[in-house]
Amino acid sequence: MTQKNPKYTLSVIIPVYNEEKTILKIIDMVKKVEIKHMKKEIIVVDDCSKDGTREVLQRLKDKPVKIVFHDKNGGKGKALKTGIRHSTGNFIIFQDADFEYDPNDYKIIIKALVKDNVDFVLGERKFPRLFSKEDKVPAHTLANKLISLVGNMLYFTHLKDWEPCYKAFKSKILKSISVSSDNFDYDLELMAKLFRKGYKYKTVRISYNPRTKKEGKKMRYKDGVTAILALVKYRFARI
Repeated sequence: MTQKNPKYTLSVIIPVYNEEKTILKIIDMVKKVEIKHMKKEIIVVDDCSKDGTREVLQRLKDKPVKIVFHDKNGGKGKALKTGIRHSTGNFIIFQDADFEYDPNDYKIIIKALVKDNVDFVLGERKFPRLFSKEDKVPAHTLANKLISLVGNMLYFTHLKDWEPCYKAFKSKILKSISVSSDNFDYDLELMAKLFRKGYKYKTVRISYNPRTKKEGKKMRYKDGVTAILALVKYRFARI
C-alpha cells in the first residue's frame, strides 16, 4: 500500500557480503513494512560478494531499490559509509542481510526516534540468561556481555547490548560523525563518538533470531577482542 503525501523518508541501508540465499527475501520483508507518514528508500551495498549475490542483485528489476556495487571488498563499515552517502532520507536505519532481525521492528524503533525526539535509537536484543540451567548460552552471547560491560564502564552508559544491529538515526546527526573504521568495529567507533558528544538516545526491545556458525555466522572469537580494544581506543581518541 502506497502512502499519500508521506511526511518523512526512512533510508534503509543493507550492507551485503555473500548473502545469496537471503538477500531477496530481506529486501521483500523491508518493502512490506508500513510506517505511518513515512516512505522507505532501500539502499543495498554489495561489498564484492563471491557467492553469487552480485548476480542475484544485478538481475533485480526493482527501481525503488538502489543497488551499489563495490569493486573490491572493503568491510562492513565501508559498505555502510557508501550507503550513507547515497541516502536522502530524514532518518537512517541499518539492516543486516540475514534473518537474525525482523524489519517489522522498524515501527517501534522509528516511533521512539520521532515521538521521543532523540538523536538515535538502539535496538536491544534479549539474550539467554547467564548461569541458567534452562538456557544455553552461546559463546558469542558471553562475548557480547563482556563487550557491554566494558562499554558501560568506559562511556558511563547502561546498555544491555553494545552491539545491536538495529540502529536508527536522524540523518543529519549520523552524517555529522566521522568514522575512520571500515570493518566490523565501525559500529563501536560510531557509538563511542555519539556517546562522547552527548547525543540523546533511547533503547527499545527488538526480536532476535541468532543464526549459528553452520548457518553462516561471521563473527569470530577474535572479533570480541578487537571490539574491546576498539572501545578503549575510541574512549581516549580525539574526536
